[in-house]
Amino acid sequence: MISTVWNNIKKGQLSPVYLLVGEESYFIDETVKRLKEAIGPKEEIEMSTFDLEEMPVDVVIDEADTIPFFSERKLIIAKNASFLKATEKGKEKIDHDIKRLESWLANPSDFSVTVFIAPYEKLDERKKVTKMMKEHALLVQAETPKEQDLAVWIQSIVKAEGNSINQHAIEQLVAMVGPNMLQLQMEIEKLTIYVGEGGEITATLVEDLVAKTLEQDAFKMLNAYFANDSVGALSIYHDLLRQKQEPIMLVGLLASNVRTMSNVFYLLKKGYHQQQIAKNLKIHPYRVKLMVEQRNRPSEESLLKALYQLAEVDLQLKSTGGNRERYLELFLLRRL
Repeated sequence: MISTVWNNIKKGQLSPVYLLVGEESYFIDETVKRLKEAIGPKEEIEMSTFDLEEMPVDVVIDEADTIPFFSERKLIIAKNASFLKATEKGKEKIDHDIKRLESWLANPSDFSVTVFIAPYEKLDERKKVTKMMKEHALLVQAETPKEQDLAVWIQSIVKAEGNSINQHAIEQLVAMVGPNMLQLQMEIEKLTIYVGEGGEITATLVEDLVAKTLEQDAFKMLNAYFANDSVGALSIYHDLLRQKQEPIMLVGLLASNVRTMSNVFYLLKKGYHQQQIAKNLKIHPYRVKLMVEQRNRPSEESLLKALYQLAEVDLQLKSTGGNRERYLELFLLRRL
């Protein structure tokens, strides 16, 4: 558990080598930040950062084996450890001395804390260096937590700031921001500052203060359209036009969402679970969840009809002039 790793860091129980694996940048950044705080004051810490896509791992080892001058320990960050993932032979940008790294891992310097960052979904488990790294380094999985764990994390962050948040507000926050933990943390900071110490974060407050993304607005506009809520769909569309969004780009975004919905519902009908659907379509599980839980889920016929009509709008926008905003407006007014 990452919380155990962080607690040990806080207590000063540091490992000589860490391996951070995964695509969730929040966990990577937060672990590095906590290591910095544990090693010493900001102005005194000796720290070096290397990009292993630009420099050989030899440089990291040499630095780790060099005794620090001004402090008891020093911190070394080795980013993009691509030699731990599957790569085609001859495609490697840098020639790393993997044999030397394997030997060093068995007996790393105790006066350095070396952090290897592999921001990838998975590593090549067949490689000896990957096995040795997992055996000798302290592994931290930087993965986005599941929905229930994400809710617990949000609750704990808000509580740590001296505030409270109810379940409805948590759901609203995740629906608007998505599972990006770094973005969620920024929005939580904004909300806690607004309510002040001891204040409660409500769903209404989340709706009013959290920044909306174009993808979310397009999804809401599409949902309103499929629910035959022309007023709601047009309201979102006009807001986007005021933000200087181009109709032709919005048509493409809506069509992409319709195609994704169609694929999600097809796989759901075939008996696939939400996680399997996300993996097959290479989209985030939370996006699948939102589509599956729609109140007014469109039929296959409605999706195909909408896709055909969007193709017509796209053609009109590319081949005619005049009031370009009007074409998508008429599409949103038509009832399925």
